[in-house]
Amino acid sequence: MCLLPNDGPIPSSRKTPLAPARRAALKLFSECRRREARARDLLRAAPAMGALDPRDRALAMRLVLGTVSAQGELDRAITSHLRARSKLEPLVRDALRVSAFEILYLDTPTQVAVSQGVELVRSVNRRAAGLGNAVLRRIAEEDAAALAEARARVEFGNVTIADLQRIGALPEWLATRALADLGPEGAVAYARCALAPACASVAANTARRSAEDCAGLLADAGCEPALGPIPGSFILGMPAALAASGLVEACDVLPCDLAAQDVVARLGIEPGMRVLEVGQGRGTKSILMACAGARLASVEVDAKKSAAAAARMSAAGVADRVMCVCDDGREPTRVDGSFDLVFVDAPCSGTGTLGRHPEIAWSLEEDAIAGLASLQLQILTSSAAFAAPGARLAYSTCSFLRQEDEDVVDAFLASPAGAGFRLAFSGRTDLPGVDTDTHFLAVLERAAEAKR
Repeated sequence: MCLLPNDGPIPSSRKTPLAPARRAALKLFSECRRREARARDLLRAAPAMGALDPRDRALAMRLVLGTVSAQGELDRAITSHLRARSKLEPLVRDALRVSAFEILYLDTPTQVAVSQGVELVRSVNRRAAGLGNAVLRRIAEEDAAALAEARARVEFGNVTIADLQRIGALPEWLATRALADLGPEGAVAYARCALAPACASVAANTARRSAEDCAGLLADAGCEPALGPIPGSFILGMPAALAASGLVEACDVLPCDLAAQDVVARLGIEPGMRVLEVGQGRGTKSILMACAGARLASVEVDAKKSAAAAARMSAAGVADRVMCVCDDGREPTRVDGSFDLVFVDAPCSGTGTLGRHPEIAWSLEEDAIAGLASLQLQILTSSAAFAAPGARLAYSTCSFLRQEDEDVVDAFLASPAGAGFRLAFSGRTDLPGVDTDTHFLAVLERAAEAKR
C-alpha cells in the first residue's frame, strides 16, 4: 500500500538514473498498445526481458501486466490532474500510466516511484518532465490517499462500487456486476485479486513421468517447486526459470492455473471413461483427463487450434487416448455415439482470469455478455444430447458472472433438453490460501432411463 509521508508533501523529484526494469516496462507496454497485443504473449518473446536480471525482469513484468489491467483507472487519475482539453503525446501518457500504476498499486517508496516516473517521462520527452513531475506528485498525494481510504472502508464492511473500482482498477460495470453476483465479501476479494500477479503453477504430465519425477526436474531447473493443493500440481517459486528448462516444450509439465486443475479433478474421471470435451482450446485439460485414464473426443471449432492441439497430444504421449475433432459445438456433426461424461468448457468473458489476461478488464464490453450467454446455452444444449443414460454433463467457464454461469445452467434445466437432468453440483473454485483464477463448474446427472 502506498501511503504519504507524515512530515508533509512529497518534495520535488531529483534527477536520478532510470532503472532498466522501468525503461523495459515502458517499451513493452507501448508496444502492447500500438500492436494491440496480448501482454503475456509479448513478454514471453521480448528480447528486452531476456536482457534483465531476474529481479528487474520480475518488476518489468509486474509493471507491464498491472498497467495493462489498470489502464482505464490510471487514465482517469492522470486526466484529472491535467488542464481541460490538454493532449499528451502517446509515449508521455504511456510513461505516466506505468509510473502511476507503481505509485498506486506497488509497494515502492513513494518518493522513489515519483522520481523514477519523472525520469521515465524525461526519457521520451525532456520538455514533458516538469508536467510529469506535477501530475505524478498529485497522484501520489491525492489518488494514493483516496485508494488508502477505500481500502480502509471495505475492511469495515462498507463496500461501494466506487471503492471497488479504485481497489481493483475496474470499470464501473464490472465492479457493479461483482458486487451483485459475488456479494460484498466476494466482490472485495475479487477487486483485491484483480491486479495481483497470477499464481505460477504447473501440472505434471503423468502420461510421461511420475509427479515425483516432475518435481525433481523442476527443482533441477531452478524453478523452486512446492506441492500444490491438487495431486500432481506444483507452485513455482522461480517461474522465470521454467522458460529455459525445456520442460514445457517436452510436455513433461503443463502450465495450468490451479483453478483449471481443480475443475478437472472435480470431474471424477475414471480409467476407461468415455469423455466428450467441447471447447478443447490448447488441450491442457484434454491431457489432464487423458492422464486420469479417460478416452476423449475433443471438439474445437477453430481449425488451427484443433490442429495445434492434435500435435500437442502427440508430444504429450496421449494421442492414442485423445481424438481431436474440428467441429462446431453449437451443432456437432462429426461426433457419434454417447459418452459417460460430456464436458463443456464454454467460451466466456474470462472475467475470472484478470491476473492472467489483463487486457480483459478494459477491453471487454458489458453488452457482449448477453451474446456469450446465448452461445453458451446453445453449446450446452447441443452437447447434452451426447450424454448417455446415467452419464454426467459438466459445464465450466472462467467467468464469475451469473449471467454466464448459474443463469445458463438454470435456463438449460428449464428447457426441454434439460428435462432429464438434475443438478448435482454447482460452484466456483475456492482454494484457501492460494490466489487462483476464478472458474465456475456445474455438474449435472442424466437420469438412468433417459433416452437420447
